[in-house]
Order: sequence, then C-alpha cells, then structure tokens
Amino acid sequence: MAVRIRLARKGRKKLAYYHIVVADSRSPRDGRFIEKIGSYNPRTDPATIEIDFNKALDWLQKGAQPTETCRAILSYRGILLKKHLLEGVKKGAFDEAEAERRFGEWMKQQEAKIESKKLRIEKSADDSVKKRIEAERKINEKRAAEIAKKNAEAAVKAQKEEQAEEVSEEQKPEGSESSEPAAASTAE
Repeated sequence: MAVRIRLARKGRKKLAYYHIVVADSRSPRDGRFIEKIGSYNPRTDPATIEIDFNKALDWLQKGAQPTETCRAILSYRGILLKKHLLEGVKKGAFDEAEAERRFGEWMKQQEAKIESKKLRIEKSADDSVKKRIEAERKINEKRAAEIAKKNAEAAVKAQKEEQAEEVSEEQKPEGSESSEPAAASTAE
C-alpha cells in the first residue's frame, strides 16, 4: 500500500484550512485517512503550522511519501532535515550528538527567521496605521483651518454689520425726533 502524507481540505468556501494526514494514495483527498498528524492554515501571515514532529518523522522513516506542499511544510518545520541527519547517523557519517547539535543550530536559525518575519509584518502594520493617522491628522488640521477662516470671515462680516447698525441708529434718532412730533400733531 502506497502511503502519502498530504493535506485534507477543511473549512468553508474561500476560508480553507487543512489537516495534515497520512493516507493511502488511492483514497480521495478529503476521504479516509490513516492518521491525522497536524494542521495547516495558510490564511494567517505567517502561515500557522501545527504538526506532531515525532509522528511525522516516524511516518517518513516508514516510507510515507509527502506531496509537494507537505514536503515544503515538513522542510519548514525541520522534519526532513532531522530524517536526513538520522540517516547520516545510521550510515556512520557522524554520531547522534553531532546530529542533535546540527539540528539545534538549524532550529535556532529557523526560529529567528520566523520571528523576524513576524516582527517585520507587525512593524509594517504599525507603520501603515501611523501613516493613516498622520494623513487623517493633516486633513483634520486643514479642515480646522478652513473652519477658522470661515468663522473669522463671519466675525468680520458680523462686526461690519454691527458698525453699520450703530451708524444707522445714530442717524435714526435725529430723524425720528422730527417725525415723532409730526405724528403726534396729526394724532391730536
């Protein structure tokens, strides 16, 4: 029986996530499988990969063939490297301690690379938020300046109207005194 390590699609339309499964190569993509060894969500950034390291390594050593995507996932997690190093130990190229040391160094580098990518993504998100806030602040300042300008113009206009009213009121009492006696004389 040909055994494959492959992805089984889950989730709803356009929101896929995958189970990493060990299955017979003749079974359907989302059909029967022998064992689930992890999950993979490509929608997050960086992609979320949860995998049982020992089970995956065990199945690889038994002869299970990963698909291209699963091979990339296993390589990303260091499972293929561990298998390669264990084969080197079996052949006598180096001892178990050397294999563990090499694997440990590689894992530190890989974790640093993943962490730097996460930091870069967070920083770019923060930068984009800062840029949007800065742009919004500039727009608000521009609006405030326009409103202040309109208010100043309205205040100047209101002041001119008040001055015009004062001038007309000063002129009105003189004319109104002469017109009042005339009105009073007509009323008598």
